[in-house]
Amino acid sequence: MADFILMPTLGFDMEEGAMGAWLKNVGDPVSKGDALAEIESDKVTQELQARADGVLLAIFAEPGDLIPVGAKLGIIGAAGEDISGMMAEAGTQDGAAPPAPEPQPEAKAEPATATPAPAAAVQAPQAPGTAVSSEFPGGVKATPVARRVAQEHGVDLTGVSGSGPDGRIRKADVESFLTQPQPTITIPAAAPSPVAAGPDSTERPLTRMRSAIARRMTESKTTIPHFYVTTEINMEPALALRKQINEALGPDNKVTVNDLIVKAAALALREFPNINASFGGDKIIHHQRIHVGSAVAIEGGLLTVVQKDTDIASISKIARDNREMIARAREGKVHPEDVEGATFTVSNLGAYEVDHFIAIINPPNAAILAVGSAQQVPVIVNGELAIGTRMKATISADHRVTDGAEAAQFMQALKSILENALRLLL
Repeated sequence: MADFILMPTLGFDMEEGAMGAWLKNVGDPVSKGDALAEIESDKVTQELQARADGVLLAIFAEPGDLIPVGAKLGIIGAAGEDISGMMAEAGTQDGAAPPAPEPQPEAKAEPATATPAPAAAVQAPQAPGTAVSSEFPGGVKATPVARRVAQEHGVDLTGVSGSGPDGRIRKADVESFLTQPQPTITIPAAAPSPVAAGPDSTERPLTRMRSAIARRMTESKTTIPHFYVTTEINMEPALALRKQINEALGPDNKVTVNDLIVKAAALALREFPNINASFGGDKIIHHQRIHVGSAVAIEGGLLTVVQKDTDIASISKIARDNREMIARAREGKVHPEDVEGATFTVSNLGAYEVDHFIAIINPPNAAILAVGSAQQVPVIVNGELAIGTRMKATISADHRVTDGAEAAQFMQALKSILENALRLLL
């Protein structure tokens, strides 16, 4: 039985994705798990996998299209299967009539070819903007291409007249608006003065990931009242435990220092539900499960991989889960569940010999833990000077959700767990 291919969600805040290259053509046989296409979100590029065996009978989106989560991208079914009803349904997805194709004046006409489509395979119209959503800022109907052009030029779509079906705004409408005298440009009140590239500088367009990082971190720092609490932790017991664990597990299953910190943070969160929470406007949302995310540096930015039910997971499971998710993230093959659901985040720069830093809260979390290197430093032990291994850690917390004393108590609990490292195994 034929089934639709849908735009997946690659993160809790994802509303749409950019269509990448199709890796299969209409008429190609596919098996469950085969890579059909590449999908790019603000965070990651992921291969869209087939959920069933069959034949790729139709596709509805082209590379570059911005597609809402859940929208129909194509159809997989049996060879020769009648999909006329599904084609009609796909043409009116989201309850809107399909828009007319966008004019492409820059495209040059090419001679028509006589290559026939494979038997029983139907090629759906593939104009940019075919898959659209009626949910746009201000309730304005616009094609994804028009919306993207408007965002690039700072155009408020409420001031643009649409020439498409039911008044839908098309790319040509936005371009026409831009040519009018004194166009309406939306400029943030606190926007910095633009910086012009000089002869000794170059410009590089923002990637979707870099744009998302800029947007989310600006939102976090300007809307969340951060405060910070730092403590210093004796890491000798935790490092000794790690050495014993790794000797038992072998070279292919090594536990990292970050795995121990993630586990310790999860155990401490049990005692402080306000830290394992989110601000909900007129309420505080306490999460009943503890999912600790780890910030991971990847090419072009960073993302957070999430280890689920961290407080009840064993150290070896935490290490295995994080190792596999980090590898997928750096290979560009992250799974949607890898980056979803964090209730608390750890950002660890210890590998870079960083003594101390503070991190920006990752919404909708109420806090994030910044961890530096475990370093040998002079310490006073029983009134005498000695050498000890110490690590500084700083929590950034949302003052709308928690207060300084509670955050300090959380850091005391974290410190106690790592300095009495056997608690990590209980």
